[in-house]
Amino acid sequence: QVQLVESGGGLVQPGGSLRLSCAASGFTLSYYAIGWFRQAPGKEREGVSCASSYEIKTYLPDSIKGRFTISRDNAKNMVYLQIDSLKPGDTAVYYCATRLGSRCGGPMEYWGKGTLVTVSS
Repeated sequence: QVQLVESGGGLVQPGGSLRLSCAASGFTLSYYAIGWFRQAPGKEREGVSCASSYEIKTYLPDSIKGRFTISRDNAKNMVYLQIDSLKPGDTAVYYCATRLGSRCGGPMEYWGKGTLVTVSS
């Protein structure tokens, strides 16, 4: 049974950093791409970044993509999203997801329940 569980969200002040974690189970992470997505209040869900054994892709605008870093620990079946210099506009529920494909792209089939990141002073 494929499961994705996000953690690491919380309330953080502007300028702070967070590392979100995605624990994957029910499949061998090293074979598949995992993506991070976010949904801000009142907005549509958007892609943040994706990592596979072949590539890393970041989907955010160039003006902000440098603050987001995706990484994987295949041995631990974990995927991380480091977010630096957090801004109020980063407030969102962050999700990890996979379609059990070897490369990034395409509609995701399995989703975690998300972790809330709130950036506020």
